[in-house]
Amino acid sequence: MLIAYDGSDEAKRALEYASQLLKPQQVDILTAWEPLHRQAARAASGAGMKQADWSQLSEDGDPAYDEALNTCREGVALAESLGLVARAHMVESTTAIWSAIVDAAEELKPDVIVTGTRAVTGIRSLWQSSTADNVVNHAGLPVFIVPPENDDEDE
Repeated sequence: MLIAYDGSDEAKRALEYASQLLKPQQVDILTAWEPLHRQAARAASGAGMKQADWSQLSEDGDPAYDEALNTCREGVALAESLGLVARAHMVESTTAIWSAIVDAAEELKPDVIVTGTRAVTGIRSLWQSSTADNVVNHAGLPVFIVPPENDDEDE
């Protein structure tokens, strides 16, 4: 089982539900990350700004890598607290997060991919593509999607 883990509440919820409902013994925790210089270039180009000349940072010197590594470790710790054996995997996203997840699945060959979703709908969905939808459409294997917590559940 491959669990896409970004540290969000939705990712934590997906991991917990997968543990309870699918009852795996071993999981692969996958955190996709994008280098800081690529994030800055995307933000600058989207705003119409001229991009400064960024020097390539190594993984060791990239704060985005360090943050992703901590996030992945958090996912492993959560999985282990749920009684699972967890292996950590990091993948650099060069295009889109969903593509990095699908590429990792092709390499790791899980039986199922687990992901949370923010369930963005309406006008916002026009500007934010759904990682979960894209994984379902491109992975070629079962995908277990856990929706966000419904605030009305307590009522």
